[in-house]
Amino acid sequence: MKTLLLLVVLWFSLGIGVLPVSAQTADDVESRRAKLQIELEAEEREIAKQTALLEQKQKESSTLTGEVTLLKSQIQQAKLRIKTKELEINRLGAEIGTRETKISQLDARIKREQESLAELLRQTRNSETFSLIEIVFAAEQLTDFFSDIDDFEFIQKSLHRSFAAMRDAQEGATEEKSALEGRKDAELDAKKAVEYEQKLIEKRETEKKQLLKITKNQEQTYQEILKQRQKRAAEIRSMLFALRDTAAIPFGKALEYANEAAAKTGVRPAFLLAVLKQESNLGENVGTCNLPTDPPDKKWRVIMKPARDHQPYLRITSALGLDPDNLPLSCPWQGGYGGAMGPAQFIPSTWELFQSRIAAALDKAVSNPWEPRDAFMASAIYLSDLGAASQSYSAERNAACRYYSGRACGVGKPANTFYGNEVMAEAEDIQLNLIDPLRGI
Repeated sequence: MKTLLLLVVLWFSLGIGVLPVSAQTADDVESRRAKLQIELEAEEREIAKQTALLEQKQKESSTLTGEVTLLKSQIQQAKLRIKTKELEINRLGAEIGTRETKISQLDARIKREQESLAELLRQTRNSETFSLIEIVFAAEQLTDFFSDIDDFEFIQKSLHRSFAAMRDAQEGATEEKSALEGRKDAELDAKKAVEYEQKLIEKRETEKKQLLKITKNQEQTYQEILKQRQKRAAEIRSMLFALRDTAAIPFGKALEYANEAAAKTGVRPAFLLAVLKQESNLGENVGTCNLPTDPPDKKWRVIMKPARDHQPYLRITSALGLDPDNLPLSCPWQGGYGGAMGPAQFIPSTWELFQSRIAAALDKAVSNPWEPRDAFMASAIYLSDLGAASQSYSAERNAACRYYSGRACGVGKPANTFYGNEVMAEAEDIQLNLIDPLRGI
């Protein structure tokens, strides 16, 4: 027992406590962070200055010289945004390094605590195998007996303290890991913003070079370029935007619905359009059930989950005055249930949860899942609830994955991550090649 006491004392003298980050390291990080903050504020002031200049030049862009100047201002502003994001990335990188170090230290502490606990538990079990009579008779003298009891109580208290220390370390590690994930998401957002701005600069540099080829004496040629842009804008607006379970609509109308939904929910129009476009391109079983010519096994009473969706479906169609037997619905997929309705692909029970909010946002009495305008608002409200209104890359990507499967994207969830990645690539394409060309036309 005295040997055991010596082990316990030694354990407490060596095993407990987190190795602190050195003061020098902490000071270096704080100094670097302060320096980056000063640089960031300077860049933000420059951006504000360039924004004012940009607004002024936009008013003068009806001439060739004015538009070249406008493009130069836009390029300069994009470069400044890139610089601020790079500063932000550096700052986040320093924070991530500090948190990773702290997590490693906490993990090491947890491991030490676990090893010490294991030893204490082994010693405790050895003590508990002897009865009180055996302990008394085994003691060479009465003082040894009481000493052994004190040792045992000390072990029990040590166990409680060790459990508490390990619990605190685990909670600390969990908090640090959660904070680390947030910093990594922020770093990813900043990197994606830089990539987008770089693509924007490349595009505007090309436009600037094209305009600079025209001399001041060729304003007529410039007017021809403007006409070509207007023609391209008209083509974009008239392009058909595919939707599930309803007729395709002109892109101009789709953008109108997306802008309306964005104003109400904060969800970015390009992202909303990308989600609905992705929905329309997935699966050939969508909208191919419950058609007038379908056999009974493809009708709504069979394909929907009865307890969950039958009554909501009947209430929705009754309120709209629609025939429940003649509306396109999604077919069952991979052994599950079908019955999703319209472009937003809400099942009836889910639509009922949102229908009053949709109707209120559109200032109408009853919302209709097969109406494109209603579907745009429904998707935007749901995506906003899922976090997309912050408009960061990681938030939008996770919202898309949750919209598709109910789970966020990320490591350990490869089955749904493809959807978020494809939506974000689609959103960038829509922004650069469809929405941006319509601005100022």
